[in-house]
Amino acid sequence: MKKLVLFIALGAFIASCGGKKEEKKDGFEVSRAKKEEKKAQTSEGVPVDLDNDGIGPVKGFEFPSDVDTEMAARGEAKFNSICVACHMVDQRMIGPAMKGVYERRSPAWVMNMILNPDGMLKEDPIAKALLKEYNNAIMLNQNLTEEEARDVAEYLRTL
Repeated sequence: MKKLVLFIALGAFIASCGGKKEEKKDGFEVSRAKKEEKKAQTSEGVPVDLDNDGIGPVKGFEFPSDVDTEMAARGEAKFNSICVACHMVDQRMIGPAMKGVYERRSPAWVMNMILNPDGMLKEDPIAKALLKEYNNAIMLNQNLTEEEARDVAEYLRTL
């Protein structure tokens, strides 16, 4: 009799260690496994427009062929003192990455955005699209002079 009970217990133990069967239960279920889902891009993106000069005092500006290193150095200092709170060189932050900005925007547009962000956000379609893409984080007016904006624009060329 003891052998029969031992044999049945051993059989039950082996059967319980067999294949894992999942039970489906109704109701709330917690899954501790990490699922990595790629977020579908719902934004339409901001178009590249090199012909738009934006809204502000700068019209039809084009850079000379050579970078002015003194101007770029002043622009870098200004950028590092006020712009880095929202902008990084190579990656998005509160605002867009600045590297390659002139592949997406005209120099006049960039300088007008620096000088007149309020007017740009009200009237310029690209500035409005950027505002939407960056969760309505507005660019504050830093009250720069045209010369300071030109310095920062020159620095952005070097990135």
